[in-house]
Amino acid sequence: MDIGTFLVQCLNAVQYGLLLFLVASGLTLIFGIMGVINLAHGSFYMLGAYMAFALSPLFGDQFIVMLVAGVLLAAVFGYLLEWAFFSYLYQRDHLQQVLMTYGLILVFEELRSIFVGNDVHGVKAPPWLDGSFALGSLMTYPWYRLFASAACIVLALALYLVVNRTKLGMMIRAGASNRDMVRGLGIDIRKLYRIVFAAGVALAALAGMIAAPMSSVYPGMGGSVLIICFVVVVIGGIGSIPGALIASLLVGFVDTFGKLLFAELSGMGVYVLMAIVLIWRPEGLMGRRS
Repeated sequence: MDIGTFLVQCLNAVQYGLLLFLVASGLTLIFGIMGVINLAHGSFYMLGAYMAFALSPLFGDQFIVMLVAGVLLAAVFGYLLEWAFFSYLYQRDHLQQVLMTYGLILVFEELRSIFVGNDVHGVKAPPWLDGSFALGSLMTYPWYRLFASAACIVLALALYLVVNRTKLGMMIRAGASNRDMVRGLGIDIRKLYRIVFAAGVALAALAGMIAAPMSSVYPGMGGSVLIICFVVVVIGGIGSIPGALIASLLVGFVDTFGKLLFAELSGMGVYVLMAIVLIWRPEGLMGRRS
């Protein structure tokens, strides 16, 4: 493997890992704070991709404005969804949570089929991000993929600052550590739940919107992302944002280089990584020991 190919694959691994982080960070917050196993989280990623397909003709070259509009719409949708459905799941056992959230997957897929159809769609990257730049003498790398990585890094830093430097972040961290204590201190836990859930939906939808120009928009695209994101949450530790970031990058590198070096066994790599981490640290890389 020459140095140019190695650099391209490293950039691909980082970009894939950072996109996974956007989806998995919302999932780990929802599971860590609200205690809800949300199988429908991958559908929010699909929602973002289809929003990019629907909104791109309306906003034209204003790609950043489209992302902001999509995030706001997704956050409002998540807030209303928590109020209408998820607020009834907190005192239920995990089996009921799994059944209801799986039912939501079926509902979202049927609504997607009714309103958009079952065709595969493409989303064009904005003109100002067209083309590639040279990486070595023979290799090139698309500007849009570099933009996607940079956007994810900015969002990861923003999420870190919110969680670790704000009052809301303090409540989120406290809720992930001890929900009963947060409730006992007089914090409106239901409002906190809705904010966290809306943020999780917005992050997953944003990941879908960013990923749409790099891949096709197609039915069921949230399913495979959901499985990998659960792997990320398990590796990183439930409720841990830094753990989700580290695990996402590890999964990105293992998956990318596994497909390159061990194509026949590439599907096993991520799960072997998860097994190794669980044997070493059952609570995950950054999880708290019970």
